[in-house]
Amino acid sequence: MSNPKGLISPLQAKKLNDAYTSRCELVSRDITKRPDNRSTWYALEDIKNFLNLAEAQAKELGYEMDGIRIYCGAYESKDGQAGYSTSFIVPTAGKKTGEEGDGESHDINDADCLNFGQNGFPPDANYPQ
Repeated sequence: MSNPKGLISPLQAKKLNDAYTSRCELVSRDITKRPDNRSTWYALEDIKNFLNLAEAQAKELGYEMDGIRIYCGAYESKDGQAGYSTSFIVPTAGKKTGEEGDGESHDINDADCLNFGQNGFPPDANYPQ
């Protein structure tokens, strides 16, 4: 088995997490008015099932899936309280089957996305948990 492109060490992950802290503190202080979510956990089985579903759905829509894109998001405010930050996963493809692409991966707009992983515990816990 070969290593994936973009593999980083735990030390590099910690540096990325630490660099993000001031942004997260700003959101917590000024928007959510409480500690905001810092991570999302997905079960391995859910990730595998999503990738299989997304690849099949991409083919049905006329695409050959080439990857995923992970977006940051936030749940809507409810009862006057801002929702927690979250992430969601979108399948991507370079082009529709039989068409010429531009060499870039684009979201498959009509495909289902994955959300509803679990918040960190506590929600504002830093890396590593």
